[in-house]
Amino acid sequence: MGFFSKILAKLGIGSDKVAAAPAPTTIPGATGAPPPKPVALVDVVAQLEQRAAANPQKLSWRTSIVDLLKLLDIDSSFAARKELATELGCPADLMGDSAKMNMWLHKTVLAQIAANGGNVPKELLD
Repeated sequence: MGFFSKILAKLGIGSDKVAAAPAPTTIPGATGAPPPKPVALVDVVAQLEQRAAANPQKLSWRTSIVDLLKLLDIDSSFAARKELATELGCPADLMGDSAKMNMWLHKTVLAQIAANGGNVPKELLD
């Protein structure tokens, strides 16, 4: 399991926690392909806000990759973040500057969560 897979699993994305859409039924005499299956969205903001409210630390998950990982009970050490950045294809020039890497990593993680079925608001993706 890759590092990013752990994040998705903690959010219930791509797991059995998300209800599967019912299989399309075939109507006799109907033509054309069956309608596409809807993607079940996971309300990431609600989950993270609930975790933040229950956490004794004041964590800024909306702006900090470290705080986001802490809320998900995932290793947020520099080595772990570097591993995640490498897995997600962080440009080499950003890897040498931890602040730039962290900013890139935060935006990329949220974008990847959204791409995998997480309902992430547009303002967090800009």
